[in-house]
Order: sequence, then C-alpha cells, then structure tokens
Amino acid sequence: MAGVLRALLSASEKAANIARVCRQEEALFQLLIQEKTGADKNKKFIQDFKTLADVIIQEVVRHDVGKQFPELLHAIHGEESNTFENKLGGRVEVQVCSTETDTAALLCSVLDGNKEAAGLLAQTIHQEIELRDPAAERLELAIPTSSMGIWIDPIDSTSQYIKGRGDVEPEKGLYPSGLQSALVLIGVYDRGSGEPIMGVINQPFNQCDPGSLRWQGQYHWGVSYQGLSASSLARPAPPPHKELSVVLSSSETETVKQALMPLCGRRMYHASGAGYKFLCVILGLVDAYVFSENTTFKWDSCAPHAILCSLGGGVADLASSLSHPHGGLPELQYHQPRYGVQGVERWANHGGLVAFLSEQSLKEILSALSGNVLQ
Repeated sequence: MAGVLRALLSASEKAANIARVCRQEEALFQLLIQEKTGADKNKKFIQDFKTLADVIIQEVVRHDVGKQFPELLHAIHGEESNTFENKLGGRVEVQVCSTETDTAALLCSVLDGNKEAAGLLAQTIHQEIELRDPAAERLELAIPTSSMGIWIDPIDSTSQYIKGRGDVEPEKGLYPSGLQSALVLIGVYDRGSGEPIMGVINQPFNQCDPGSLRWQGQYHWGVSYQGLSASSLARPAPPPHKELSVVLSSSETETVKQALMPLCGRRMYHASGAGYKFLCVILGLVDAYVFSENTTFKWDSCAPHAILCSLGGGVADLASSLSHPHGGLPELQYHQPRYGVQGVERWANHGGLVAFLSEQSLKEILSALSGNVLQ
C-alpha cells in the first residue's frame, strides 16, 4: 500500500512540474487551451475549457502509476478526454509514448509544429521523479490493489489556471481566486464499497519566490482504511471563536447564504475551485465547505474526502442529509455512476455536499439549512 502512495506522490509532483512549465510563457500557454463541448462540458460554466496541461497530466499519472502497478491501469479514471484538436483541425489522442522523442513528435502535432514547446513538455513528462516522504514510506497497511479505483482531477480550477493571476491577496489565509487555487487531485477509493481510502493534493502554485519569480509547490496526503488513519497533516486545532466559518462558491444560492448567516455572521468566505475549498477545510482555515448545487464531480471530491477522513472529518451528501436527518451520515461514494444520465453528469455529486472536520459543525450547518431551504 505504501508503494501505491509513493507512486501517487511522485506522479503528483511530476504533474505539478508540468503545470508550472505550461504556465511559464503566456504565448506558449495560449496554444494549450481548448473549449470543451457537448457531454464533456460542465453545465455550470458558459465556457468550459481544458488545457493541454490537463490532458498531459492525466495521461502522465495514468502512465506512471500504471507502469508500476499494471493491475490498476484499467481502474484509473479522470476528468478529461485525451483527444485534443490543433488549430489546423487535426484531432490527436494525447498519450505518453515509449520514448521522449516520440512524445515530443506527438505533442508537436498538437502544438501546431512548435518543436521547442513540444520538446520542453516531453522532457518534463519523461523526467524521473521519486518524491521521498518518510512518513508515507513507514505506513504498513495492506490494501489490495485489486480493490482500488483512482480518480484524477489533473488541474482543478482550470479557469484560475488559465487566468494565471499570482497577485491575489488572501483573506484570513484563504485565497478567493488566483493560481493558488489550481490543484492536482488524485484520489483512491474502494471499488466494492465506494469509500475514499487515499488522497493526494498537490498545490503547484503555493508560493512565488520574489527573486526568481518561480513558483514553489506543496503537497498533502491522507489514508483512511478499516479504522486506521494516517496523514501528512496534523488535525487542525479547534478555532477560538464561537461562530462557525464556511467557504462557499460565488454561485451559491442566496437562500443558502441567508440560512447560514445567523450561524456564521461575517465568517462566510468565497473561493474558486472545489478542490481548493476542500483544502481550506483540511487546513483548518474554515470549519466547512457547503455547496448546494450538483456541479462538482467524483474527481473533485475523492482525494480531499480521503484526507478529511484521515483527520476525523468527512464529506456528506447535503440533500440526503437534509431529507434523512435521523439516518446514518450519508457520505459521498465513488464507485457507481448515476444511471439514466449521460456524459460527465453521470459522475456528478448530485445532492450537493458539506465537507467538515467536526461532526458538531456538520450538525449545526444541517440544522441551519433544514426547513426545505434547498427546495
């Protein structure tokens, strides 16, 4: 099991390197953007984009983890289609080839013949990275790979990644937007139960060095399986204030905001990216992340959900929690699509969600939202 975690950590760090390389030059970056259409599009956005960085990262994780654990290859799923169209109308299936030269040639066809850009990306893709984490290497937990499934969100908060702003100031330690909210998310779930069991979050743009103007990243991981929990993070200390704090999407309904106002007062924040809002809870910047809409997906929530579980928290299905207040906690699951739904909507978290570290915080939030406020 520790071997799988090490593979995911190394893959996430290579992914972060690719994300940084692709953002270094604006002229190069503009070659990498393509609009999603049809069933691949998230209905939340008028324009929904993927970048070549998204596609490359997803295929690199699939390739690198699958190379070490071939039995997992068929169980690695992600947000993006690996088909990219160049400006000449040619469609190319992006993949990691057996050699750096072959990968560069394939990428050159996507990048309209830009050999320099293709070579730089291919070099980063084929770079050997072994991220050493002593705590992860000490883990002794037998999780059979035959029971694992993997969700990848190669770059969560793609819109902020495309905008590329690195000058956004935080509020109470929380960034409302900007490159800091662009994350690589890799989550492992149990294919039998659907429960999240392992998560890695890599933040490629955590801090910008003022001298070199180069971005430095950070990563976090967590494992929760059959009563054993381990994480790279310590559980955050309870906040000294009495009011709960929540992070919301800017698109959250006024009904939900008004229902939470008596509970949270001014401690309601907004931030971009589902993954980053989860991370705000994981780091203890807020008590909870509340989202009443159905436009987050399994690849958004699986990795942070596993980390939250490792810290004693979780992610509840909001609609089910409100409709069955006296039942068991209906946490999100990751193994089955929603039947009768097409495209990416099959894997949406249709009931909304509440991410939390404390069940007491969850109870207070559900109490505030009760009374059919989501009807």
